[in-house]
Amino acid sequence: MKVTRPMLAVAGAAAALVLTGCGGSGKGAEAVPETATGSLEHLAAEVECTPDIQIDADEIRQAVCKDAKEAAGKFILATFATDRGQREWINGAKDYGGHYLVGRKWVAVGETGTMTALRKTLGGDLEDGTDHSAHTSHEPSGDGASHAGH
Repeated sequence: MKVTRPMLAVAGAAAALVLTGCGGSGKGAEAVPETATGSLEHLAAEVECTPDIQIDADEIRQAVCKDAKEAAGKFILATFATDRGQREWINGAKDYGGHYLVGRKWVAVGETGTMTALRKTLGGDLEDGTDHSAHTSHEPSGDGASHAGH
């Protein structure tokens, strides 16, 4: 049998999946539940918190939440009318750093440990904001080098 490039590509992809643990039995990896959906109140109830509504508009609803069991801690929970509105909000918020748990038309924002704990109940994908700690050096400020280009 002659080995062709497409066959090598498929074999390489399969090898990569085996090496990274994707497509396997999931041993050693903590299972993430199916991503939750619903209103802000429904999502808050899933993690047993009473949301303190901060923004109640047609395009976004946002609340400060602290779970009743204090297993996760304090976090921001927001729901969105559209996927596009959600992605625009996240992209803008990421400039301020932080850790995000993202579901369909909702996002939770808080400390890494809080987002990891919430993910066990709500599912979703973890995303990190921009880390600006590298920009804290004490460079002289009159040489034209600034953050204006960022």
